Amino acid sequence: MIVDSLIKQGSKILKKQNIDSHQIDAELLLSKAIRKDRVFLLTNEEYKVSQKETSDYLNFILRRKHHEPLSYIIKRKEFWSLSFNVNHNVLIPRPETETIVEQVVRRFKGKGSLNILDIGTGSGCILLSILKELKNSYGTGIDKSFKALTIAKKNSRKLNLLQRAKFIHCDVDNFNFGTYDVVVSNPPYICSRKIGYLGEDIKGFEPRMALDGGSSGLETITKVIIKAEKLLKTRGSLFMEIGDGQSRMVSSVLIKNGFRLVKRFFDYNKTIRCIMSTKIT
Repeated sequence: MIVDSLIKQGSKILKKQNIDSHQIDAELLLSKAIRKDRVFLLTNEEYKVSQKETSDYLNFILRRKHHEPLSYIIKRKEFWSLSFNVNHNVLIPRPETETIVEQVVRRFKGKGSLNILDIGTGSGCILLSILKELKNSYGTGIDKSFKALTIAKKNSRKLNLLQRAKFIHCDVDNFNFGTYDVVVSNPPYICSRKIGYLGEDIKGFEPRMALDGGSSGLETITKVIIKAEKLLKTRGSLFMEIGDGQSRMVSSVLIKNGFRLVKRFFDYNKTIRCIMSTKIT
């Protein structure tokens, strides 16, 4: 079959499943199957696809039809204009999480070397994106998932950051090493009872430990705040992603644990997505 016919076939299958991105998904999945970029597909519609490539493509379409996220099928996701490896062991990087990177870079670029800690690093997208911008800084990412750290290390190697980034298998409760200028974190913050209401592509495929914030949604957030207070230098900064409607509650936890609330930042959807606070003592 030719490129044009396969894209139309795949797009039609996905559209029937109410997948809004059916056209671009079909294109990207065929791009993966034939190992050529999307531009090639769009400029070579009559290109003949081999039987093996066609079989691979239709298998990818079947997976996507059942709502497996595109990023897990093609094994990559763009974040901060960088390409990150991802698989089912890590949360897929979201555009709104770029808010943390944006604010750290805006505040500290050109201000010397920083020692940065990323709690719950997952794919490493936050820490590694920051280090690509802050050329003289160093970072440590921790995660309780060993499999997630394998992906983070691959991304570090891919982005030529092995000399400035290290990753440690440890949960937030047991990590007590070093002092830091900046702590960043995108902790799980969804209430346990709300997990079942998430889209099938999220609840059915992404790691629950990266989503479930306990009965209140604040369990891991509170742990991150308590740990950051212990590991940050005086006047060090904590940048943390939070869920919709959590700003007031998280602010209260921060103030009770020795932080001064500096600013709340909105994401692309005009939702408060990131809180920056400073350790007082």
